[in-house]
Amino acid sequence: LIFYLVWQSFLYFVLATGFLIVQIFTMTGWWMQKRNAVTIYANGLQYRKRTLRWSEIERVERRDDLSLAIISYVGEGIVIPSSFQGTDRIESFIRERIG
Repeated sequence: LIFYLVWQSFLYFVLATGFLIVQIFTMTGWWMQKRNAVTIYANGLQYRKRTLRWSEIERVERRDDLSLAIISYVGEGIVIPSSFQGTDRIESFIRERIG
């Protein structure tokens, strides 16, 4: 926008506007992905709005699409997609905790 103010060229305005739109989408994507985190606590874990205690977890299994399914004794479990980074570490940690 500074170049547009200095040289009064419409091309610079279009270019600056394009970069601004890309930056807004990037920041929105980062904010949206911040919710997609597995948080491991001393008494359980949380993924998005679903929380499971260690005592509620029956088993952990890999599905055909390589997603990680955490099966619960009560209610429905949690499915972590294969695109999620670190699912192997999460799986091994859960297996250690549920024994």
